[in-house]
Amino acid sequence: MLRKVQNTERGVVMTKSKTNFIIDGFLLLGMMFLIGTGYVRKYILLGGSASREVYGRKMNMFMMGYSRDDWSMIHLYTGYFMLFLLSLHIVLHWKQIGVMYKQLIANSVWRTVIAVIFIVLSVLLVVFPFIIEPSMIAG
Repeated sequence: MLRKVQNTERGVVMTKSKTNFIIDGFLLLGMMFLIGTGYVRKYILLGGSASREVYGRKMNMFMMGYSRDDWSMIHLYTGYFMLFLLSLHIVLHWKQIGVMYKQLIANSVWRTVIAVIFIVLSVLLVVFPFIIEPSMIAG
C-alpha cells in the first residue's frame, strides 16, 4: 500500500496521510462545485417553463458563456470526478473500513447479507435512469 514515496530530485516526501489529505481536499472542493453547478441549473439559468413564468417567454440564458445544457455537462463530469476520488479514498482506507465493519457487525452472515444489499442498492441507484421508462406528455 501507499506508505511513503520519496522524490529525490525535489526532496518531497509523500506519505499516506498527505495523500489522503489532498484527496479529501479535492473531494470537499468538488462537492462544493457540484452544489454550485446544481444551483446554477436550478435557480440561475432557468429552464423553459420557469423562464416563461418569470420573463413571459422562453429565454436562452448563459452564465460565463455556458448555456444551461453546458452547465449540466459540467455538473455530470464533476460528479464522475467525485466518484473517482471517492473510489480512491475508499481504496486507501479499505483496511480501516474492513476492521470497522467487522466491529460494527460481528455476525459474518449478517455482514455478508448487508454488504450484498448495499452493493445491489448502489448499482440500482446508478442504473435506475436507464431502467425506468420516462412518462411523456405532449405539450
